[in-house]
Amino acid sequence: MSTITLNLRAIRSRAAIYSGILVAVLLFAVLASGATALAGDSEAGFRPIFDGKTLTGWDGDPNYWSVEDGAITGRTSAENPLEHNTFVVWRRGLLDDFELKLQYRIVDGNSGIQYRSFPVPEVGKWSIGGYQADFEAGDTYSGILYDERARGVLAQRGEKTVIQEDHKPLVIGSVGNSAELQKHIKSEEWNDYHIIARGYHFVHKINGHVTAEVYDEDVSTRRRDGLLAFQCHVGPPMIVQFRNIRLKRLPLQDKKKIVFIAGRPSHGYGSHDHFAGCMILKNALEKNVPGVHPVVYRSDHPEDKTAWILDSTALDNADAVVLYMDGGSGHPLLQHLDEVGALMKRGVGLVCIHYAVEMPKGPGGKALLDWTGGYFEPGWSVNPHWTMTNATLAADHPITRGVQPFELHDEWYYHMRFPPNMSGVQAILSALPPKSTLDRPEGPHSNNPHVRKAIAAGEKQVLAWAREREDGGRGFGCTGAHFHRSWGHDDFRKMFLNALVWATGLDVPPDGIASRAPTKAELEANMDYPRPEK
Repeated sequence: MSTITLNLRAIRSRAAIYSGILVAVLLFAVLASGATALAGDSEAGFRPIFDGKTLTGWDGDPNYWSVEDGAITGRTSAENPLEHNTFVVWRRGLLDDFELKLQYRIVDGNSGIQYRSFPVPEVGKWSIGGYQADFEAGDTYSGILYDERARGVLAQRGEKTVIQEDHKPLVIGSVGNSAELQKHIKSEEWNDYHIIARGYHFVHKINGHVTAEVYDEDVSTRRRDGLLAFQCHVGPPMIVQFRNIRLKRLPLQDKKKIVFIAGRPSHGYGSHDHFAGCMILKNALEKNVPGVHPVVYRSDHPEDKTAWILDSTALDNADAVVLYMDGGSGHPLLQHLDEVGALMKRGVGLVCIHYAVEMPKGPGGKALLDWTGGYFEPGWSVNPHWTMTNATLAADHPITRGVQPFELHDEWYYHMRFPPNMSGVQAILSALPPKSTLDRPEGPHSNNPHVRKAIAAGEKQVLAWAREREDGGRGFGCTGAHFHRSWGHDDFRKMFLNALVWATGLDVPPDGIASRAPTKAELEANMDYPRPEK
């Protein structure tokens, strides 16, 4: 760990610079927030993430964590002590930019609220490290920012600090006198804790009073997202309780957030590996596109009966949503058209991959037609396996930048349902399917007279398309990606990476989004089923 020695003059000089910057930042924030700032403790946008009755969605050692009197309760005793700190963890999502409000009560001991934190499995199943909004039964630590199992204290109560590249805090101002702030904290009674995280700027409040403010400029160590958890601290017996837990996602101001929703397992090894495919794309974005923040949710949680995600806040600050899941009459989106429709109205992008483009004719089909420009309609569209050759790529669209014409064997659906004359829709990838794709018997997915007529006429079929909506949002659909191995194809993967970046509203670079081809091990990671034995 490197250290930097600063003399008193240098410290004062740097503190003055930071103070000036912070004054400007805070002034801009006040002006930008307008009436919202004046509203103070508004609950607009906050969602409960604890049902007040059970630990559903939370995970902790049952020897220490339970629900008592409508509160998540951690309890240790002389007969049941801790060997190391233990936590109850919210398992339904990761925190990026957010506000969290809750009430806590503590009798003896020390505790804290972990956010943007990480697991420490070498210590124990329920061990967590990371940013912590500290509090205690004593008079010293409540309200500070502590970095559990990492950098230690980042701001004492009453301090405004900047965390430097040497991992240490530089005090640049004050948010109040520590002793005076302690007077507002009620001993062994309920207190309100409010945590705000925007980018790498953190604010802690207890009972409406700011207790600490931190700007984390320690690039190598700071964290943009992570777990939420509550702490039981090693030491003498203690009781800690949490209730009225509400979370509000905040729009990311320096990045575009892409939320992948990966559907449940369905087709066996190597096909419809939704989660593994989403992780390939997520990893490629993280390594090659610093302007986006991708997150992946799985919809196969044991408690999830609808194949949707359990984090009710997940989409609140999304700039684009990616659906990679089974569709048709069981399409998970059918039960969430209103929710996703509200996102579309505020300009959020939507990307549908493979089976996710299929919807029954009616409200679901109309929604995908409006939001992305097209969809698979049973009785009109077909889903054969074939090798795409002699493909045509749109010559004037950001999604095809740097993408070379390619050949790929996949389950390429075709004869999609589009608006008349493709009005408002741009064909991105087109090809003429071979006549062998019509060999199957007639059926809702396999063959129909409309398809036969189109192929007989030599009409190239649109396999990927894009739409810019009047609400400012962007939509993209592609019928390929049945086979997981397709993600190893450089041009196929580049087309998708370009589409994902474009769907957020960002510009695609002239040569597109380059990414290293995943290794065999990387392709096989995160798959739903084990490789079959030969």
